Amino acid sequence: MEDKEIIQLYFTRDECALEETSKKYGSILTHISENILKDVHEAGECLNDTLLSAWNQIPPTKPENFLAYLAKSIRYISLGRLDYHNAKKRRAEIVELSEELENSGIVTDNGSSQIEEQELSELVSNFLRQNTYEQRVVFLRRYWYGDSISEISELMGISEGKIKTILFRMRKKLKLYLEKEGVVL
Repeated sequence: MEDKEIIQLYFTRDECALEETSKKYGSILTHISENILKDVHEAGECLNDTLLSAWNQIPPTKPENFLAYLAKSIRYISLGRLDYHNAKKRRAEIVELSEELENSGIVTDNGSSQIEEQELSELVSNFLRQNTYEQRVVFLRRYWYGDSISEISELMGISEGKIKTILFRMRKKLKLYLEKEGVVL
């Protein structure tokens, strides 16, 4: 079923919307959550919370990119659950991702940017469009989906060393791009 049709089910308050959403995107959303939480059961709960959130927000919200909308929601819910369960202690993988971006100067040490989230999101999207498909996939798999270097290597069929090199160069290019766009980091 196409995204527009699924969204229309939400607008008509047809409960099939939840089933269709889960059928189409459940596995990828669960994967995102599992990468953050490292717990299959918790990831399933986050998927349910994401579906409930979509049910409660659509309508009036009408997402242009349904998968991106759902992915952002499950990341937010999963990170919130991680914070709840770990209070002051974050898992090493999340810290590693944050440190990678911090050390590149893209994000400040408290994890927030000095510009609005929406503006930063648009700038990063524009930056990614200027790169090759391979570079975009590697960057998104690492920093959006939270995949490990080895998972990306296996998925892409390229060496871990090349993945690390692509990420290093992209962080460096992103920092320069943001500076060129007038973002003070």
